[in-house]
Amino acid sequence: MSDTDEAIGTLRLVEPKVMSAADTYAVRMGIALSQLISRAAQAITQHIGDRTHGLRIAILAGPGNNGGDGVAVQELLSRAGANVHGFAFGRSDVDWASIESFQPESYDFVVDALFGGGLTRDVTGEVADAIRRLNASSCHILSVDLPSGIDGASGAERGVAIRADETLTFVRMRPGHLLMPGRECCGTVTVSDIGMPDAALLEALADQQPLWRNTPDLWTPALRMPTASGHKFDRGHAIVLGGGASHTGAARMTAMAALRAGAGLVTLLSPGSAMMVNAAHLTAVMLQRCDDAEQLTMLLSDDRLNAAAIGPGFGIGAAARDCALALLGAERKVVLDADALTSFQASPEALFGALGGKGDCVLTPHGGEFARLFPDIAAREAAKPAKARAAAQRAGAVVVLKGADTVIAAPDGRAAVNATGTSWLATAGSGDVLGGIILGQLASGVPAFEAACAGVWMHGRAAELFGPGLIAEDLPGLLPAVLRELV
Repeated sequence: MSDTDEAIGTLRLVEPKVMSAADTYAVRMGIALSQLISRAAQAITQHIGDRTHGLRIAILAGPGNNGGDGVAVQELLSRAGANVHGFAFGRSDVDWASIESFQPESYDFVVDALFGGGLTRDVTGEVADAIRRLNASSCHILSVDLPSGIDGASGAERGVAIRADETLTFVRMRPGHLLMPGRECCGTVTVSDIGMPDAALLEALADQQPLWRNTPDLWTPALRMPTASGHKFDRGHAIVLGGGASHTGAARMTAMAALRAGAGLVTLLSPGSAMMVNAAHLTAVMLQRCDDAEQLTMLLSDDRLNAAAIGPGFGIGAAARDCALALLGAERKVVLDADALTSFQASPEALFGALGGKGDCVLTPHGGEFARLFPDIAAREAAKPAKARAAAQRAGAVVVLKGADTVIAAPDGRAAVNATGTSWLATAGSGDVLGGIILGQLASGVPAFEAACAGVWMHGRAAELFGPGLIAEDLPGLLPAVLRELV
């Protein structure tokens, strides 16, 4: 991406306060606020199209510019002969019925223009009651900007929020469109360009750390695909450290995912007690005995072993700490997950010191592991991207804060929110496969932030291709189809 594309490209997520600042800058550049509202209303009306022909339509308008959009939409629909009625809250510029009198069962289609994404307080009183009635109805709901009750910066639900069927927003998506529970409340999200000058958006974003939607456009240029003249060693040799005989499956899934995702070779390092169990299950993944950090250090004298993963099924304790520190001391790119992270909960500074602030390693905690490693950051009242950024800066590594709305953050402040995946990914071993996909990208030479973003997207996309009934073992075999889409 060029510098301008990176700053204001369509992948950029823009907080409501920043979009409000862009409106102000646009006005200073000669575009009247009434013109922006008019363009937004026209976009909403065009988006609705003729779907509401013969239907009973209600417009809910609150204070502020979002409500102004709703008022303008009501005027446009009325001129077109639509059966439309308005209900207002906190507006003195229209003679509409009060929101308290709104009865959803009297309508088929509702345009929600109560608050939008700039809400900073909980929804209470008669508006909250109206939202609850609306959510319990069968009305089709179109929210303007964001479903009312959703914080556009964090995705948090402020008291109560509308569950929309679709959301139409303007210029750029907000973080709240992708962060939970906002993402669940939005339905299908459409972005409309209403002529915001690039210069106004650039000015508003000038002091903001970049936050993007995680899509292939963000990282595809960094991928390392096989070449006709290349060989397997060009694509890296990844190692995965496994645990004891009764905990071998997780590391094997990590290893297979790394091989499928792009590593030229993958070796599973196994303690002697688990060698026969692993040998019975492995084919393309190679197997090497490794009982402790001392043996690991000897193996790492081979510089071709360029990336490693430790954590899945390894076991919690001193052995995990010693092996992780040995990998980092040998300056390998490392994915640290699960047991490897929890093993440092009493001494996180030892891990962060070994990471060295180079930003070429990846930590992949779920919420519980994140709280164990970064307890003070986890306790903050902050949006998920802010927490992930703070953790990445402290650790000096890329942090993948997992969940339905996984956030990837780099020590330099870059961050992305993922949107691929399904609820079926909430299954045992899913995170082990994710670590392997990221490992495969690292081994092939992809920089850590891009490797993490690509791995998270591929992981979610694989789940989408499979559908219901997914278990973790299914995921590595779905990666070829995902890679075909990317190529």
